[in-house]
Amino acid sequence: MIDPYLNESDILLRNTIRDFVDRELIPHASRYDVNEEFPSDAMSKLSKMGLFRLSIDENYGGVEGSNLHLAIVTEELARGCASTAVIYATHLSLCTKYIDLFGSHKQKASYLPNLVASNVLGALALTEADAGSDVASIKTLVTDTKGGFLINGSKHFITNAKEAGIIIVVATRNPSLGSKGMETFILETPCEGLTITPQKGKLGVRASSTCELNFNNVFIPKDNRIGRPYKGFPMTMQVLDTGRILIAAQALGIAQMALDASIQYSRHRKAFGNLISEFQTIQNMLANMATDIEAARLLTYRCASLSDYNQPFKTEASMAKLFASKVAVESASQAVQIHGGVGYFAPNVAERLYRDAKITEIYEGTSEIQRILIARSLLNQ
Repeated sequence: MIDPYLNESDILLRNTIRDFVDRELIPHASRYDVNEEFPSDAMSKLSKMGLFRLSIDENYGGVEGSNLHLAIVTEELARGCASTAVIYATHLSLCTKYIDLFGSHKQKASYLPNLVASNVLGALALTEADAGSDVASIKTLVTDTKGGFLINGSKHFITNAKEAGIIIVVATRNPSLGSKGMETFILETPCEGLTITPQKGKLGVRASSTCELNFNNVFIPKDNRIGRPYKGFPMTMQVLDTGRILIAAQALGIAQMALDASIQYSRHRKAFGNLISEFQTIQNMLANMATDIEAARLLTYRCASLSDYNQPFKTEASMAKLFASKVAVESASQAVQIHGGVGYFAPNVAERLYRDAKITEIYEGTSEIQRILIARSLLNQ
């Protein structure tokens, strides 16, 4: 079948990752989830496949790749294990890509080789207790000191923080300055003054760590500030705009697995003497899921392609994330319904997908925030 967005190399990449997911991720995803186990073996194999190098400057160990490639990889990983997809996308799009886009030559040479080789894992410390969607309200403070900077404050809900060796920290010179006071820094961990506390009780993506970070006079060398003073906000927003493409891709993978599992189950489950796949109600549910997923995929691939051709894509990324996350939640819900009672209990895949899907409507900008961004774009035309 011809795909208007994928060429032969794109399809080869997708099929390679799909085979890996079927072989290495799907058989272990339930164990990762139930035990809240970091998927170390899977991450190591992804590294050997070179996937952490995609789209990063070849001068620092990266390989040629596009945002469409990253979306394809993230979607396939999420189909097998949403936690693995979250870990991968956070490391690559929010940390490695941040340095690749905005770091100095010295910073790139110092940090990118280890990040692309996954010798260290990356994270982005942005969200705070009172600054989630409202990024400009962060209060984590940066002050000058001899030879560098001191960071004081706290961050919440930071993905990969427990395992990370490199964390991009977003701080402010003065909370009253809002977005105009923000700066970003490269922090090597562990380090003196930084306390990392895992946050327990997550609904889904349980194999991906989420932590609270407390900074008590954490020292960062002067060479580790990214970009110019007071320019942290536009850099961070650019990184998040691209990151939303990958959240949409994660949602797609979750939705696709919900459909795949529902088709497989309906072909084997009997009720009233017939396979439930023969019931029109089930067929309607499957048809609606498949149609919505394909629409979400086209939105996601389109905004990824726009970004790769240096075309405006912010609004399209918001649309893709908004719609794909909605489709993920609805598809996972339908999968539980199709599976019936068995779908309500772990370790059934439908139960896990139902929990994993919800976060896609929340992180990197809630669905409500995406609607605001889309509306602003429409009204400002």
